[in-house]
Amino acid sequence: MSTPDTMTAARITRHGGPEVVETVRAAVPAPGASEALVQVRSVAVNNTDLWTRQGAYGLPGDPDAPAGWRGPIDFPRVQGADVCGIVVEVGADGDRALIGRRVVIDPAIYDSAAADAHPVGLMGSERDGGYAQYATAPIDRIHDVSGSPLSDDQLAALPTAYGTALGMIERGGVAAGDTVLVTGASGGVGLALVQLARARGVRVLAVSSGPKADAVREAGADAVIDRADDVIAQVRDLAPEGIDVALDVVAGDLVGRGVPLVREGGRWVIAGALGGHDVAFDVRRLYLHNIRIVGSSMHTPEHFRMLMDIARAGAVTPVIAARYPLDQAAGAQEELARRKHVGKIVLHP
Repeated sequence: MSTPDTMTAARITRHGGPEVVETVRAAVPAPGASEALVQVRSVAVNNTDLWTRQGAYGLPGDPDAPAGWRGPIDFPRVQGADVCGIVVEVGADGDRALIGRRVVIDPAIYDSAAADAHPVGLMGSERDGGYAQYATAPIDRIHDVSGSPLSDDQLAALPTAYGTALGMIERGGVAAGDTVLVTGASGGVGLALVQLARARGVRVLAVSSGPKADAVREAGADAVIDRADDVIAQVRDLAPEGIDVALDVVAGDLVGRGVPLVREGGRWVIAGALGGHDVAFDVRRLYLHNIRIVGSSMHTPEHFRMLMDIARAGAVTPVIAARYPLDQAAGAQEELARRKHVGKIVLHP
């Protein structure tokens, strides 16, 4: 079956609200020599899509400047970082054995070829993403998951949310037997943290809203802390000797109030700022108790390889909250912004 010349894609031409997401006919991208063309079967919707669309990431020295994930965006931009699909074409330097294989794309753009490289760009922000019927990606960022028991939707749920979660867990040195605090536990990254930490043999204390507590508990949390009540007091009751690691996507005031909960030599890992990016804490609690504050942005190539091994084994089961056709991408983003759901929202191009 030949690849068509045109496709349907959802893209943004400027920063703004959901109204700037437009569905258009566009040329099918041609893969470069070291790239593959993937027919998109499922693409997940993430907070990164909302914030990139809004231009909410700011710039160094100018936190209010409109920008994508790592800087100004080259418009128009096809959004979507999380792709599961089928390889239909490879560039001149590619292995044609990949054609026909079911794959997941690592959406990160790295600063080097090292296994521990830092992500400095993202599909859907610094390059076109998967809100389209076809997407290109470097062949070394494509992972064959043909044998995975997970569905296309579940595989598409993995890259950003579970990649970010695994990066936090690895950078935080989480080990079996630890007691960890997970904030924002009903969101995409939060639920991934609960599942991945539980699979590692960790005691998970998860912060969530009351109506979502059962879903978070079902995902593997040992205890669910109601964020509407005094979170700090609840943690102290559940872990009177303290926590080993906080896995935090909320930040804000919780950091300053929560750092004293961390045991000697513990870590507070931050990968989001849903509660605010201005943070203050008593620095004495940091140096007197050898506590580390760890910033964690997505994952490394090695973390992503680990995640794909988890996917091939079906060791986690992503929860799918809703499915939308591609031409309703704006509506899918609006549902994500309302935060009434548990799990991932996906689009079907």
